[in-house]
Amino acid sequence: GENRFYYITTMNENYVQPDMPEGVEEGIIEGVYLLRRAPARDGLRVQLMGAGTILREVEAAASILEKDYQVAADIWSLTSVNQLQREGKSALRWNMLHPLEEPRVPYLPRQLQGHEGPVVVATDYIKAYTDQLREFVPGRYVVLGTDGFGRSDTRDKLRKFFEVSREYIVIAALKALADEGKFEPERLVEAMRSLGISADKTDPL
Repeated sequence: GENRFYYITTMNENYVQPDMPEGVEEGIIEGVYLLRRAPARDGLRVQLMGAGTILREVEAAASILEKDYQVAADIWSLTSVNQLQREGKSALRWNMLHPLEEPRVPYLPRQLQGHEGPVVVATDYIKAYTDQLREFVPGRYVVLGTDGFGRSDTRDKLRKFFEVSREYIVIAALKALADEGKFEPERLVEAMRSLGISADKTDPL
């Protein structure tokens, strides 16, 4: 008896779809869930978010960060940026109209509570799409997206052109840590060289 819309997104890239982790049903519906928490340890930590096929790049970036730079990276799957934005705006509106009530905390910051480090999000969409979540992310927030126009013969080259590949996710995370004074700029330059990223690369825009 309810009117509902269902959609199926199909991609032209094959990859293994893992089993659904336990306890993430609510997060899938609300727009985000923790796919993998990095092992607890002292040191640097970041929060990496991705959607669609770029989530595979996020997972690869987390491995590079942990193996080569000793940065723990929690991985989040974004299932609906729009839902997170709608729910967040609704909570802010309720707070504005109910100043004597206990403020409602939007879903995204509730999920991020207790997770340290800057948040880096990468998708196949333009940056404005995930930038709409900025006001709901506590702390530093870095957005990677496919703004501009580019052509390539492989997905790997296209992702590097738009700067949403695993290499750029790693650099974005390290730069965010450097901006917080937790990672030396000299090491960041070395990381760029090691990952094949040139500061003189053409801006996709």
